[in-house]
Amino acid sequence: MSKVYRRVPSSDPSMIEEAGQYGVADLHEALGVVPGRMALMSPEIRPLNHGLHISGPAATAYNYPGDGLMVHKAVQLAQPGQVLVFANSGNLPSTMFAELVALAALERGVKGVIVDGSIRDVDALRQMNFPIWTASIHASHIEKRGPGSLNVPIVCGGVRVEPGDTIVADGDGVICIPRAQLGTAVRGARQRAEMEVSIRKRIGEGEVLYDILEIGAGFDAAGIEEFDGTWNGEE
Repeated sequence: MSKVYRRVPSSDPSMIEEAGQYGVADLHEALGVVPGRMALMSPEIRPLNHGLHISGPAATAYNYPGDGLMVHKAVQLAQPGQVLVFANSGNLPSTMFAELVALAALERGVKGVIVDGSIRDVDALRQMNFPIWTASIHASHIEKRGPGSLNVPIVCGGVRVEPGDTIVADGDGVICIPRAQLGTAVRGARQRAEMEVSIRKRIGEGEVLYDILEIGAGFDAAGIEEFDGTWNGEE
């Protein structure tokens, strides 16, 4: 049954804003090995335009393949600062998003859009430098009849996205941080950022990254043979 929920659960706006100061990779690492991996969307979800970095609470829409009714409804209900997340069970030939919808989304104050499916009008979207991450490009017709649902849990890029989860996207891809784990991700990413400042300084002073990160201990534990010579015996 199709359902539309007009509101999205809230999170601490300051935490969402700070999450946007960090890269997807750092937030992923901060969550830990398993939760971090589960939060990363498929590498198929890539930025259309380079150099963009967004963060915001997710407003979600599930669309029937080939249909964009819920996309239009999501834009109508969008609140400033939200990231719209669209899915249609990964049906790549089914386009969900195009230029005019992007213009409407910008007018609503949307931070960006994530599409687990296809978009079209990409030349115009590039000229606009519109912040969109998508799995595919396809020029197919978009119906506006439904069915579909809005602001319910969906699966986008292999990741469960609940309304109100924090979406962060950059050149590395997209991460969905569950509301309950937002504090953990931000604190961990903050610590990593502080640590990397020190590491960059030490590299600039001539230290070797291999030594700074103490990689040698892991190399030795792996039992890998190392030879002081060439593979074929030549000098």
